[in-house]
Amino acid sequence: MRADFYQLTRDPVEQVVALLARKTLQAGERMLVVSKDSDQRAAIAEALWKEGPAHFLANGEATVPHAARQPILLSDACAAPNEARFLLLADGIWREEANAFARTFLLFGPDQTQAARALWRDLRARAQTEDAVEFGAFRQNEEGGWNPL
Repeated sequence: MRADFYQLTRDPVEQVVALLARKTLQAGERMLVVSKDSDQRAAIAEALWKEGPAHFLANGEATVPHAARQPILLSDACAAPNEARFLLLADGIWREEANAFARTFLLFGPDQTQAARALWRDLRARAQTEDAVEFGAFRQNEEGGWNPL
């Protein structure tokens, strides 16, 4: 498993989700986007559809018919009927089910930094006794790019 931590300092969550979702699809993978906040999921869905005709990112809620067909699935839980191997935790809350995915993106804001650091330390400690876990950590710069921490 790979866990990537993204500290958001400039762009809203939905814009970063669209960026990572686009890269996921370009890699030939499917994504599950999880947030317990239904309003946040709605904003993410709108941002994914508004990527423009050449780049729009098809998506849907996990509760609708044919959810398994969606390349990007939005949900409040970590169940992936679309067989996604990539998980994006848009609300900044880690879920233990993330361990079952090949890659997990954790997006968090400045107010969640301490919790993210504690999670990082916990996952690093577990990685020494369990299966290997790869880590990445990124902070958004003022130009909108991402710098490794």
